[in-house]
Amino acid sequence: MPQPHSERRVGIALVIAAAVAWSTAPFFTRLLPFDPWTILFWRGLFGGGLIMVFLAITQGRGGLHDLVTMGTSGWLVTALSTLAMVTFIPALQMTDVTNVAVIIASQPFVAAALAFIWFREAARWQTLLASLVAFGGVAIIVGSAHAAADVKGIGLACVMVLAISAMTAAIRRYRQTSMVAAAALSNFLGSLVSLPFAHDIARVTAPDISILAMFGFFQVALGLTLFALGSRLLPSGQTSLIATLETPLMPFWVWLAFSEVPSWRALIGGALVMGAVVADIVSGDRIHANA
Repeated sequence: MPQPHSERRVGIALVIAAAVAWSTAPFFTRLLPFDPWTILFWRGLFGGGLIMVFLAITQGRGGLHDLVTMGTSGWLVTALSTLAMVTFIPALQMTDVTNVAVIIASQPFVAAALAFIWFREAARWQTLLASLVAFGGVAIIVGSAHAAADVKGIGLACVMVLAISAMTAAIRRYRQTSMVAAAALSNFLGSLVSLPFAHDIARVTAPDISILAMFGFFQVALGLTLFALGSRLLPSGQTSLIATLETPLMPFWVWLAFSEVPSWRALIGGALVMGAVVADIVSGDRIHANA
């Protein structure tokens, strides 16, 4: 049965809002002079706490009950979300923001491929062709790595993309299951995993706590909750495609606040990836208009 137009519009709006929230991660990361594990610990506590408050307000006891009754599908999303969290911040600190942003831009094609392999969610040939161009752009970014830190950062960014793509497909596959509770639990689990490695916890001051709170509340809790809600309403590939709006915004915030200029290789690779995304959107619009 065709998807209702109003449902599709709601899904698009939710994922766009999630992309805007997610794009602020590099900005907050640059403001915090701590090891990535300390940032992950505090960010997870604040992010998970806000999602719990959201569940309590919107669903009452039923929302909190989802934490213990979400089943295997919920735990799968929790594990994938946690993996994405604990690789994202270290990646931002080990390589240029633009490198991470461009690799993230390949996510729509990875998500579409996983959804097709898993539950045969169809992908258009135009999307597959665009994915080849996008991966060409990623190859250029990887080719610009010039230090061990770059290689590690790019590797962590690739792991994060795989985890987010699999999470997107899982949310779509089990769309009848509430995944907001899984989002909350993944934040707390990320904090637990980070705690043994968080060496700067004692150095965190009151002003730092306020920045960490905004990081957790806005970038994590709001972004992840909106994405979990919107992903249920759109195909996996389209969800990830819209989410790549964070790609140009991530280096933009850092350039605006810290004057961090991206490398020429990152710009060329980014142009290829974003060009592929735009071409896929335009071709999809034409097919829809002629249908």
